[in-house]
Amino acid sequence: MMPNEIIRTEHLTKIYGSGETAIHALEDITLSVQAGEFFAIMGPSGCGKSTLLNLLGALDKPTTGEVWVAGENLAHLKNVDKFRARTIGFVFQLHNLLPTMTALENIEVPMVGQGLNHSQRIERATQLLQLVGLATRGHHLPSQLSGGQRQRVAIARALANQPSLLLADEPTGALDSQSGEELLALLAELNQTQATTIAIVTHDRHVAQATQRILYMKDGRIVDDHRITDPLEEDLRMLAQSKLGQAILVEGDAPLYQINAEEEAVLRRVLERIQRGEAVREQASEQAKGSYS
Repeated sequence: MMPNEIIRTEHLTKIYGSGETAIHALEDITLSVQAGEFFAIMGPSGCGKSTLLNLLGALDKPTTGEVWVAGENLAHLKNVDKFRARTIGFVFQLHNLLPTMTALENIEVPMVGQGLNHSQRIERATQLLQLVGLATRGHHLPSQLSGGQRQRVAIARALANQPSLLLADEPTGALDSQSGEELLALLAELNQTQATTIAIVTHDRHVAQATQRILYMKDGRIVDDHRITDPLEEDLRMLAQSKLGQAILVEGDAPLYQINAEEEAVLRRVLERIQRGEAVREQASEQAKGSYS
């Protein structure tokens, strides 16, 4: 691995089954991620994004190819469970909190057997609850918390052993829009303040655009890998990748009679930004004229 590189894969392939019924979930994935990156793995259902996340998290093994995480070749690990506990944190669409344990106790669970005594575990769990904005909810059961709060506890639990890498599979999928926005803001803050490398698997363009880099997958391959620099450019890129965009780009295609809600939202954002840009330019022009009069 190169210096400061936390993830590296070489010609990664994953095949389920064999013969004519074999499913090629991943095809020749070569990837490099630097420590401290906040990136999204995006694509339609069945494209292989969750499979890739599972391989990065040492939850599954590739058919061929190699995976390095935090300097370790995952194929050569002597104790996979110990490596995962100390190096990787997981957040899933469903929080998977233990229902009979309080928020504080749920966060404490991953620390058991990791060298901390009970008082040290409680101190660490308390600090994490404060970090995710739930300092007063430590003694609440999951059933006494909102969906967004439960997912925040799940994030705190994932950070319990100070992992180098946080893997989140559709973390906003079961949340309402406001809770989802708050969760994305929290992840971005953790990336900045804790220098945690964060990977999010999502099919939601809006979620992907909250990160710094997007890997777009299709049919088991990474077909696009780019960093987000300009929001308008990103909206245009997403529009081009959509069914509507592809239909527009194909000359002589059938007329377009309808678009879905997501595509409509992207188009609306593009048009609104264009309007705002024109308004700002007009205001600047008027100010410039006034300064010369």
